[in-house]
Amino acid sequence: MTERSSWQVQKSVIYALFLREVNVRFSAGKLGYFWVVFEPLMQISIFVMVKVMLFGNNSNFDYYVFITLGFVGFNLFRHIVDRSLKAFSANKGLYAYKQVKPIDALIARVLTEILVSGVITVIFVLVGFYFGFDMNVENLGMVIVSFIWLIVFAFSLGLFIAVVGLFFDSFQKVVKLLLSPLMFISAIFYSMQDLPQAVQALLYYNPLTHFMEMLHGYYFYVLDDWFVDYQYILIWTIIPLYLGLWLYRKLEKGIISI
Repeated sequence: MTERSSWQVQKSVIYALFLREVNVRFSAGKLGYFWVVFEPLMQISIFVMVKVMLFGNNSNFDYYVFITLGFVGFNLFRHIVDRSLKAFSANKGLYAYKQVKPIDALIARVLTEILVSGVITVIFVLVGFYFGFDMNVENLGMVIVSFIWLIVFAFSLGLFIAVVGLFFDSFQKVVKLLLSPLMFISAIFYSMQDLPQAVQALLYYNPLTHFMEMLHGYYFYVLDDWFVDYQYILIWTIIPLYLGLWLYRKLEKGIISI
């Protein structure tokens, strides 16, 4: 029998952990599947109703599609980071098997959130076509690239926070506390071009705002990516990724034994 390479072993481990995470994610049976779709649907419906009631439906793009795209992107980011926080400790019992590494558990959780977001996106696209929303995409390729970059960004932050937070529990608590308010300052249900320059200058420092503007700018013909600083978000992606991987490599034994 041919001995498997370390990559093949890791791939098998990640796949097994991925199936385990999917099972846990939908452990509530049919209600589990229902809440996965119902939660973002309720978020979108509430914000659309508030916007229409307060400001009317005077957008020069389909606001339902706009806010859906923003919430899918933000929830993908939030859930990856949130699920990464406890990825190491939640799978501690599996580290008795030398093939299982802590980072495999984190990768499995990220893949699970990508699957969930993918399913939600397909459902929303079908609903959009059914109700006749404007689903035309200006640049589908760049929208996909934007999502992939957002996933890498979320993974890099999640890994860094997970490693540091395992040794400093208060750090994880602060991050968890910030995730929900972050929704209101990340250009999810508004476009940066509609805000005063003073507000734009403040929101510039939030990297997630750039990702939301990138998604919206490449999706809608009437919007663009003028606000996006690609160098800025590249720095925000690379530095946490490098620090997270470096710290993980140095502290892996401590993570397993803690």
